[in-house]
Amino acid sequence: MQPGPRINLPGTREEDCFGWAYGSVREVGTALAGQEYLQGLLRQRRFDLDKLLQVPDGVDRLGWLFEHMRQICIEMGLYVAQIRKECTEQTCPMMRANEAPFYCAGHGHPRPCSAIGYAVHTLDYAVRLLTSAFPGGGSGSVDEASQKHFQSMVRRLYRIFAHAYFHHREFFERQEAASYLYARFVRLARKYGLVLEAQLVIPDLPTTVEAAA
Repeated sequence: MQPGPRINLPGTREEDCFGWAYGSVREVGTALAGQEYLQGLLRQRRFDLDKLLQVPDGVDRLGWLFEHMRQICIEMGLYVAQIRKECTEQTCPMMRANEAPFYCAGHGHPRPCSAIGYAVHTLDYAVRLLTSAFPGGGSGSVDEASQKHFQSMVRRLYRIFAHAYFHHREFFERQEAASYLYARFVRLARKYGLVLEAQLVIPDLPTTVEAAA
């Protein structure tokens, strides 16, 4: 018997929306199967980082990295929208991680930028790169030469989390407790060798350290 269509019927309560789970990527059966499968996992097992980072059947290793980076950018869009309530051009006129300032490359030539401007410009850059460098998405060709794109993207996105940690600590801790977004980002970067340990200026959290086998 074929499974019924996976749709949210009229009258479905918000907490019950998207309540289905996929057994495999192939089961999704759409052009965005990898993305839908990952989003399904996040709805069901958001805090199970080992499961989330495990490459599923039907997706190659770098294709799964692409899917995670695309999803992280989606979630960071909301993250940046929410931090704007306290991180403004007036409160944070210069992008800083801990105390080190960073120039923004989103102006044609690198120049000083507010922290919120840097975050918006960096997300724009990441989304454009995911679209232009990987036109086929996670189901297309993602080769080892693409590693440099992900390394650059991770390095810049990390600074947004670092700014939140050092300058908006309560916001960072509240968001992390609800989503594990930063932990997933760091665990992914370590798994694929996209970041040097010296670049991780936020002290390790219990969630960012992979449990011993």
